[in-house]
Amino acid sequence: MERSLQNILLEEKGESLTYIPINGGGGEPNFPTRASRKGHASYLQKQLESAWNCALDETKSVVATSIRDGVYLQIEGKEGYDLVTKSLEDTRQHVRLLNVSEENGVTKATVYVPTKKQDFFLKKINKYAETQSGSDVVTTIEKINTAMIESLWVGKKESMPDETRVWCEVWLRYEMNEQPKAIVDTFWTLCSDLKIEYKEKIITFPERIIVLIKANLENLKQLMLASGNLAEIRKMITPVSFYTDMATWEQKEWVAELEKRLDVSKSSNTSVCLLDTGVNNAHPLLKAVLKDADMHTVDVSRGVDDRRGHGTEMAGIATYFDLQEKLESMSVIEVYHYLESVKILNNPNDNDEDLYGAVTRQAAYIAEAENPDANRTFCMAITTPESSNVGNGVPTSWSAAIDALLAGTSEELSDDKKRLMCISAGNTSVEEIADLGDHLSAIRLHSVENPGQAWNAITVGAYTDKTVIAKKEYADYSPVSNKGGVSPFTSSSVMWEKSKWPIKPEVVFEGGNLGHNPTESFLNGYSELEDLDMITTCKDFVMGKSLIATNMTSPATAQAAWMLANIQHHCPQLWPETIRGLLVHSATWTDEMLKTFIPASHATKNDYRNLIRVCGYGVPNLERAVYSAQNSVNLIIEDELQPFIKKGSGNPTSNEMHMHDIPWPTDILKNLGERTVKMRVTLSYYIEPGPGQIGWKDKYRYPSCGLVFDVNNPTESKEEFKRRISKAMRDEDEDKSTVSNDSNRWLIGSQNRNVGSIHSDIWEGTAVDLSQSNYIMVYPTTGWWKLRTNQKKYNNKVRYSLVVSIETPESTVNLYNEITTAIKNRAVVKTEITAITKKK
Repeated sequence: MERSLQNILLEEKGESLTYIPINGGGGEPNFPTRASRKGHASYLQKQLESAWNCALDETKSVVATSIRDGVYLQIEGKEGYDLVTKSLEDTRQHVRLLNVSEENGVTKATVYVPTKKQDFFLKKINKYAETQSGSDVVTTIEKINTAMIESLWVGKKESMPDETRVWCEVWLRYEMNEQPKAIVDTFWTLCSDLKIEYKEKIITFPERIIVLIKANLENLKQLMLASGNLAEIRKMITPVSFYTDMATWEQKEWVAELEKRLDVSKSSNTSVCLLDTGVNNAHPLLKAVLKDADMHTVDVSRGVDDRRGHGTEMAGIATYFDLQEKLESMSVIEVYHYLESVKILNNPNDNDEDLYGAVTRQAAYIAEAENPDANRTFCMAITTPESSNVGNGVPTSWSAAIDALLAGTSEELSDDKKRLMCISAGNTSVEEIADLGDHLSAIRLHSVENPGQAWNAITVGAYTDKTVIAKKEYADYSPVSNKGGVSPFTSSSVMWEKSKWPIKPEVVFEGGNLGHNPTESFLNGYSELEDLDMITTCKDFVMGKSLIATNMTSPATAQAAWMLANIQHHCPQLWPETIRGLLVHSATWTDEMLKTFIPASHATKNDYRNLIRVCGYGVPNLERAVYSAQNSVNLIIEDELQPFIKKGSGNPTSNEMHMHDIPWPTDILKNLGERTVKMRVTLSYYIEPGPGQIGWKDKYRYPSCGLVFDVNNPTESKEEFKRRISKAMRDEDEDKSTVSNDSNRWLIGSQNRNVGSIHSDIWEGTAVDLSQSNYIMVYPTTGWWKLRTNQKKYNNKVRYSLVVSIETPESTVNLYNEITTAIKNRAVVKTEITAITKKK
């Protein structure tokens, strides 16, 4: 179908309604049964006394000046049962819950208790013994021990340092009335006393400061004995760092010919900012889009040039999307955006240990300081492969710093400026595929790499259309993936806990294919072949070749950045959240993806979960994102709501939900009757991160708040829909709604889609049913804005973007005209109502 009509931006905001969640209890608690309350209390009292005395004895051995005035305790629950962690802290008494973990069915919590508050737990235990109800927390405690350094370590225990010093992230806690800088300065003084090397870069989050130190196990133990501000310790993450056969002079001829056909916009305000290894911008195909003034670095001592090659390769893809196609074309090539480069990775063989969340943030600010008004997409195709082994999707300092940067809530520069960024998902290696003999199994086991789990960023995986192997010497090889299938190099979030972590990657772009020759023994016959790669610009163009092959998720990410920039060029007035939403909304799965993951009959929601956890929402399409057609219309809504509210001295509660009345062409849909139509809804918003291993346990959450959407069922009236979503819409004697969500018509389903901060789903049904499903509700789920009351964020607002589309297979149906007419009629009615009101 021809798509040439402008998307429709609905100016009408949602109707604000009071929201009280229906399911407030969250199910029956899973607490162990104790034979005797007094017996259990006596047992815990002895453990508490022993742990406390042991901790005090240990602190007496500290040689360095101690800044610790308290005790670290580890509280364990009973195997297979819950531990009520929310009652393990009291901020008013400075008793702090530091982290929560689970191992072999046992929940463990690390707590810091000031020396003067020794009776904090003792009072709870005594109350438990003296009463027959309450004190649930004591019932759930199985053991109380002195916390050892292992209790602060996040990650695999075997990754802890031994006698060799390694770079570690130390997560320091701080109180609301404390200055983060003072905490850091004191900690650095302690490190100097203990002769522990540290970096001066820091990342600050609510209640947490992240610093980088080089320490061995003994150093960490000394720090724990001397400091009362430790919350978590983690291992530092380190990033990795037909045309190719042409003679150098032949490549230069092709490049020169393309250079003549370039039409680069000189007035563009849209950029792709590469956070990479630098770029050699004198390349003939790059010099017009990347000026010297837009070349930056976070370390001036190492220059802005590219000695690794990766950044220059990404620049070619981010400029041209498909450089091979542009080389082979005879048309004028229009480029609507320009490039910026900030070098964040150093030269080969340089020491790259650094706090990469802080480096990424610094790089973004450098680019913005030079050109603050640009519509910018940050592109970062750099990840840490070792994180793929963890496979749990848990936020890190790097991913959380990116979330804060994109939301405009970085503690160092809380400017509320929203930003766009795409990140590579990371690569499944040829060795992994060879070991398993199956690329799909390897992809499922290779989790999206850090910082690809960032909620607010667009994480990019790879698919491939590359299946032609032309070289004669590769005649015995065949492509591993079929045309339109997932690239063998992509990674997935299949292994992540589905109810907690975002769908990653969200989208896939071209990442190349892999060749296989069953007669070869090396790597089981798997091999990277240039025929199955992409072509891009080469750093060695002066003395060597101008073009080079590239593959995997890095060029896929650069393609995503190109598309985001082009959406921004066409829609410069839209929010970053909306641009992100349009990219995801435009994505579709290829036939090969559906064939691989979705059975021909009896497809389940779990089948779709496996699909989206590998392929995301599919391959985006620029025309589908930017334009509508008569029978395929995109409606865009930008709005904001206040998810929580605190009244007086009470606790924060849920506040409001928004109902949007979508202007469907009701008459046309009814006339289409039983014909199948599609509605797609995409909800995009940014969260403010609250990272730490205590996240997702009881009152602690990583996101500031969540938003979800729902659509009224065909047989459900507006009032019934309100009552189904919010308890506040019900009469006092009304127990529950008689209508449930019609989930069978949604392909992905609410349980699969309602994770992360972008949700998209497709409704399929009859046209007559859709004519009655015109109400969309956006409402909040809990988050730390509500639950961390000491942060005073409970009255904050969150912006969101809704993209809603309707599509019919009949190309002769004029949905677009009918919708625009309905919108105009609504505007007339509202104007008349306003006028009448004013006269009164």
